[in-house]
Amino acid sequence: MSTRAVLEVIALDAVDAVAAQAGGADRLEVVTDIAADGLTPSAATLAGIRAAVDIDLRVMLRLADGFGAGDVEGLVRAARAMRAAGATEFVLGFLDAQGSVDLRAVERIVAELEGAPWTFHRAIDRAADRDALRKQLDGLPGLDTYLTAGSPAGVDEGLPVLLTEAARCGEPGYEQRLLVGGGLRLDHVPALLSAGIDGFHIGGAARPDGWAGPVSSTAVAEWRRVIDGG
Repeated sequence: MSTRAVLEVIALDAVDAVAAQAGGADRLEVVTDIAADGLTPSAATLAGIRAAVDIDLRVMLRLADGFGAGDVEGLVRAARAMRAAGATEFVLGFLDAQGSVDLRAVERIVAELEGAPWTFHRAIDRAADRDALRKQLDGLPGLDTYLTAGSPAGVDEGLPVLLTEAARCGEPGYEQRLLVGGGLRLDHVPALLSAGIDGFHIGGAARPDGWAGPVSSTAVAEWRRVIDGG
């Protein structure tokens, strides 16, 4: 069984997905509207990506910009629609006005997923208390990953937090994989690997022409090489 680090790439469509898989991505985060930092895609987009690649997909459940849940029942309907379209893994995460996890919203949506694996996304980087958030979410079915830069400002500023959290791996609330993303650069990777971090998430870094252009298989392959210790 392979134990290599996970490389996750944001995909907006099937073209992105094919390039990401060709470059060595293990998993895709499937979103739309990157200007809003990624919202729930259409069922047609998800179906097209699923038909184009055979790697794992995590589908965003988020209906509007920001980290508030907003229309919780709308999110539940989105979860149902994505599952009906073939989604088996998800990404979500919501805070209340005080910066605490919106546990009511998260629990309502997670109940709809029926144990499917999911990532709590970078809302953790905006939380008033990261440790409290982790402990409140501890034990929720399917939660296996935190997508985080360690700081709202990105990995440069958040690196100390990431290394501290990696050192707590296995403690209550810290059993989940750290998937590092948000201002992540190739030169961050060695220190993160040395700390035992084995998850890496890229979006713009996979697109040499910016978000107006597609994912580059060559760019993804370079990330794969560095993450694998090349």
